[in-house]
Amino acid sequence: MSEFKERHENEIFTKVLKAGRRTYFFDVRETKAGDYYLTITESKKNFGDNGEATFEKHKIYLYKEDFKSFQELFNESTDFIIQQKGEDVISERHDKDFKSKSFTIESDDEV
Repeated sequence: MSEFKERHENEIFTKVLKAGRRTYFFDVRETKAGDYYLTITESKKNFGDNGEATFEKHKIYLYKEDFKSFQELFNESTDFIIQQKGEDVISERHDKDFKSKSFTIESDDEV
């Protein structure tokens, strides 16, 4: 069986979060024994020098026996960030007035 076919046959449930150049996939999959586990995939779109898009992917496999501990540490970590820095994003790229810097090419041939 091809890897693509096998990968999609054991998907039970999928949710997608698009966040700028990043996309997060939350996939519930089934083990060969018939139990479920979660994969969380971060896919980041990059552009090469030739302008061609590529995707960098990172994946976490999370099994039921780790759900509670993972959730506790995730909640503790995100609560800490919100308590320390608030919910507003502190980044030039996320400013409400942010405009990407565009480049202009000036020519010596002025009309």
